[in-house]
Amino acid sequence: MEEPVPEDKNKFSAGGTTFIVDSRYEFIKKIGHGAYGVVVAANDHQTGTKVAIKKIPNAFEDLVDAKRIVREIKLLSFFDHENTISLLDVMLPPHRTGYNDIYIVTDLMETDLHRVIYSKQALSNEHIQYFMYQILRGVLYMHSANVIHRDLKPSNLLLNKQCDLKICDLGLARGYDVNTENLTEYVVTRWYRAPEVVLNSSQYTEQIDVWSIGCVFSELLGRNPLFPGEDYLDLVQKIIAVLGSPSPEDMEFIENPAARRFINKLAKKEKTKWSTVYPKGHPVALDLLDKMLVFNPIKRWTVKQCLEHPYFNGLHNPDEEPLASAPFDWSFDNFEPTKEILQNMVYEEALKFHPA
Repeated sequence: MEEPVPEDKNKFSAGGTTFIVDSRYEFIKKIGHGAYGVVVAANDHQTGTKVAIKKIPNAFEDLVDAKRIVREIKLLSFFDHENTISLLDVMLPPHRTGYNDIYIVTDLMETDLHRVIYSKQALSNEHIQYFMYQILRGVLYMHSANVIHRDLKPSNLLLNKQCDLKICDLGLARGYDVNTENLTEYVVTRWYRAPEVVLNSSQYTEQIDVWSIGCVFSELLGRNPLFPGEDYLDLVQKIIAVLGSPSPEDMEFIENPAARRFINKLAKKEKTKWSTVYPKGHPVALDLLDKMLVFNPIKRWTVKQCLEHPYFNGLHNPDEEPLASAPFDWSFDNFEPTKEILQNMVYEEALKFHPA
């Protein structure tokens, strides 16, 4: 026999998954299926708004994944910015420990940039400019909070009908002065990886996000990924085919001798003109792209510099590009995860939304 559903809960099924949510939420439809679970749209009768509810079933089976989920919850509850997804609720688990599922409630967005890029919808220069501006504005805020996103790609950039953009999926985010020996568990989609990540440099900074944003920019301009590498070596070759062979100075950040040898053995390439790659691209847009997709991270522009580029004339206003009021405190992240510790942490986060 099934357990009875408590009076203060609603039960429904979506995408083969059973949801048991607080009664304030009424199911509308399934909207997505991610690596970690099913996402539905729901009416929140308490606020009169529509929200997204993600159920992560058996969330603690894999402790590395569970730690990522905790990290994402903590980051989202810390962030307060128009261009990052808002955490609206973490449903209170039945007990402090011993439970399996996590329910997270966020803003409801209609679509994501990946779907827009591969749709039939025409994208004007104004559309692309506005998307890029919002991405950079959101990432400026993250970087000011000592957070590197590390997994920026079109499917992690959510949109609504008004073209408002919000960055999501922060489970891989890191600080850039946290002890970095565990940064190797970097599983971001390969096509958006900066050269210093691909070439396994231990010295990487927030500039890796600028590279990823440049890759998103190029995809908006060409409606195709610029560097669809099939593996690491193929990716490096595709990057060099467009950017040209790096100079010895621009390879100084590569500590791995095998990686240097591999690049030195490749046929020498001249840099391709961006106007050849994107003949319809606006010259000012291509000039900005050129500042973002720079092989050497030290010469790559920062997010702040990108926002000050003439491409954003009319949009850029430093007074409306808020920074974080304080850096995010990464000290919580330094622990060996166990099921009980992680369950307790999620419970503590949920209590913030459900004060007794």
